[in-house]
Amino acid sequence: MLKEVIVVEGKGDTAAIKRAVDADTIETGGSAAGEEVLRRIELAAERRGVIIFTDPDHAGERIRRIVAARVPGCKHAFLPREEATYKGDIGIEHAAPEAIRRALASVRSEAASKDGGEVTWDDMIAAGLIVHPDAAARRLALGKLLGIGYANGKQFHKRCTVFRISREEFGQAVSAMEAGKERGDER
Repeated sequence: MLKEVIVVEGKGDTAAIKRAVDADTIETGGSAAGEEVLRRIELAAERRGVIIFTDPDHAGERIRRIVAARVPGCKHAFLPREEATYKGDIGIEHAAPEAIRRALASVRSEAASKDGGEVTWDDMIAAGLIVHPDAAARRLALGKLLGIGYANGKQFHKRCTVFRISREEFGQAVSAMEAGKERGDER
């Protein structure tokens, strides 16, 4: 049984989680987490800890931001879109149990950083994650390697800071991404 309570969007997500691991969930009920649900998440965070595990789409990212803003210190699990897609529909409910277990094994913890983090905006530019013709694809690939999911440039930088991605870890992931592209890997 996982100690933390997993925050998901709906009943299908809960069913998929329960097929993969022994855990309790809180369902947000869709794209907007209401006040009652947010209070339950706050209580769960105080008593057991919370892992936010929302769909890898716009609505899921919106819920992740709402919950994380309201309940600081949450842990985050990310699933790549291709592991959560079935017949064009994106959701945790479509993921294989192994993919869910991998995502939960790679959970990232939030941390307040007073110094702004190790990865700088210049590092982002140098890695081709912003102001680059393939920036979106590069962020997608690097997000998978770092286990922080896809985000736009500003949010990607924020995730590097919040999840305390070191410059060394960032550099190793960029090198792995570049090596994969040289081999023609589809990442």
